[in-house]
Amino acid sequence: MTRTLFLLLIAGFIHSTAYAATAVTGSNTNTAPVLSLFKKHCASCHGENRLGLVGPPLIPQSFKRLKPEAAALVIKNGRAATQMPAFGETLSKQQISPLVDYIYTKPEQMPVWDMADIKKSHVISNPPGTLGDTPVFKADMQNLFLLVEIGDHHVTLLDGDTFKPIYRLKTHNTLHGGPKYSRDGRYVYFASRDGWITKFDIYNLKVIADIRVGINTRNLAVSDDGKYIIAGNTLPHTAVILKADDLSPVKVIPVVNDEGKSSRVSAVYTAAPRKSFILALKDFPEVWEIPYVDKNIFVHDYRYEMPEYSGKPFSIRRIKLKHYLDNFFFDQSYEHIIGAARPEGERLPQGIQVIKLASGRKVADIDLLGMPHLSSGISWKYQDTRVIATPNIREGVVSIIDTRNWKIIKKIKTQGPGFFMRSHEKSPYAWVDVFFGPNKDLVHIIDKKTLEIVKTLKPEPGKTSAHVEFTKDGRYALLSIWENEGAVIVYDAQTLEEVKRLPMKKPSGKYNVYNKTHLEEGTSH
Repeated sequence: MTRTLFLLLIAGFIHSTAYAATAVTGSNTNTAPVLSLFKKHCASCHGENRLGLVGPPLIPQSFKRLKPEAAALVIKNGRAATQMPAFGETLSKQQISPLVDYIYTKPEQMPVWDMADIKKSHVISNPPGTLGDTPVFKADMQNLFLLVEIGDHHVTLLDGDTFKPIYRLKTHNTLHGGPKYSRDGRYVYFASRDGWITKFDIYNLKVIADIRVGINTRNLAVSDDGKYIIAGNTLPHTAVILKADDLSPVKVIPVVNDEGKSSRVSAVYTAAPRKSFILALKDFPEVWEIPYVDKNIFVHDYRYEMPEYSGKPFSIRRIKLKHYLDNFFFDQSYEHIIGAARPEGERLPQGIQVIKLASGRKVADIDLLGMPHLSSGISWKYQDTRVIATPNIREGVVSIIDTRNWKIIKKIKTQGPGFFMRSHEKSPYAWVDVFFGPNKDLVHIIDKKTLEIVKTLKPEPGKTSAHVEFTKDGRYALLSIWENEGAVIVYDAQTLEEVKRLPMKKPSGKYNVYNKTHLEEGTSH
């Protein structure tokens, strides 16, 4: 089956499903003016049926922590760290108010996506074992990059030695959460906002399988043994386990607490040393650990506080907290979660919590407010300790945290709020963007020994600069011009001089095979 034919079949499937054919409306707000406003200003990102496209679903199930008054402010002022624009100069208060009423109106039929739906969506294009084990092109297979171009929904496979494109793959709309590699780097798994998971064979440049795990999906993670995939959804409130070889569904896990309340999944991660998946949740203050191997060998660590935890594969260990924790950083050993809650509505974050995974208990608080983007944090050895560095989505500051005592060593002032931070073990520098605000075209270079900004780059005046990733050896750094008519710029990571510029369609993330599969300290895991 050709890739084009495959996509046509998938498109036909989407339009034939019940959830897409049934408009999600409410009996009290289904009036022509409101629907017209929604279609004109909201539907292109959130879908005409309110079930989400580029943006999240706009139904009450998605607003567990967002009050209507706060939603009105989001429509008016936009939202940090998202693509949600401000409509304050486009829509009046009298127009925003009925829009808020509409999105808070319960749908006539609450959409579902269960195991039967998941199985029906499953398409295997190239069954496991039918493709050759020798790459069809010549390159250092550990120094390849995947460049995600969200401008036209493609991924470019790039040779990290020559910086020449090898292949360009059409993807499902709006990949999210970053592609994840198998341990050997041969296979890569993509998650799209609208719930599709794709497995791609880099050696043969072919799709292995596709499956739709939800209506709106956050991201996926791959088990360290390469056997399983987990995907976290915001609609429905589930986590889905798949077999990694052909994406066959294994289990749908409802994300529900002891009181019967459900939660959106903020993110899923693999804790490789622990042989488990970790789930960050948005709507109740718990962190979940789900083992993918039998963990009875140390179940005694948990039994006193969590007698229901069996330690068997895909059982749930619930780590109950006092405060929400939906934005994580793991220390390099995966012994601790360093996390915070992103504010929703009027609820403010409670600072950063440090949770020891073995005991499930908080061991420290870090007095760092604003909106630290911990999931984009990095670590490195500094003097006689190891530090964590995180940008901040609301404040122009990079915070440096000592992992010995969880104290803030320094706050480095930047020229605006940042989103991504990257480095490499062999690089003397850490790179941080100024993603939000008028200085979005700047990138700061921080000396990891002095903790000082030593240079500020302006790669393309007036255009957003973001998301750096290094080559396998740390010699070069690749940076995105995050615009529809954008580019990936290759820099010499020592001299900080531009080496090459590749035109791209709104390139977002860049993912090096070696750095990701070896958990390089300068990149996100």
